[in-house]
Amino acid sequence: MKASVFIATSLDGFIARPDGALDWLPADGGEPHGYDEFMATVDALVIGRKTFETVLAFAAWPYGEKPVFVLSGQPGRLKAPEGAVCEFMAGPPEELVARLAQRGLGQLYIDGGLTIQGFLRAGLIQRFIITRIPVLLGSGIPLFGDLPWDLRLEHVATRSFPSGLVQSEYRIPG
Repeated sequence: MKASVFIATSLDGFIARPDGALDWLPADGGEPHGYDEFMATVDALVIGRKTFETVLAFAAWPYGEKPVFVLSGQPGRLKAPEGAVCEFMAGPPEELVARLAQRGLGQLYIDGGLTIQGFLRAGLIQRFIITRIPVLLGSGIPLFGDLPWDLRLEHVATRSFPSGLVQSEYRIPG
């Protein structure tokens, strides 16, 4: 099982405003950033409840028919939008990965601040693709939280875009 993160952050490391708002993200100007290519490599998404609730406010379900596993301590409270392939789960990251591996899933996209942090602390993320947006928010939901140890990353590539976005890919060795 391999787990990757594909996410945008402000230059100061936030993935959303304190209230979860994403209004600071640039509107799609037609400049490709590799998202579609990345999505083609994953079997399913694992997202947290807050991210799920944020995505529900989008004009359209962004994941098509890709399976989405939503993590929640109270999964019975949530309802998937019509046409979405969603399942609600609870449990520690190690247990969730084992259950998804038993289903034959090999490549996971992990999204949502707390979900990413939990999977990272459990040693379950192998790759990060982080796109830095040239904006300083000053406060918000951080991509990274406390870690009980230093985590060295191996730089794979960095590319810049005419819009000013800078995207870096890192691999976690081992």
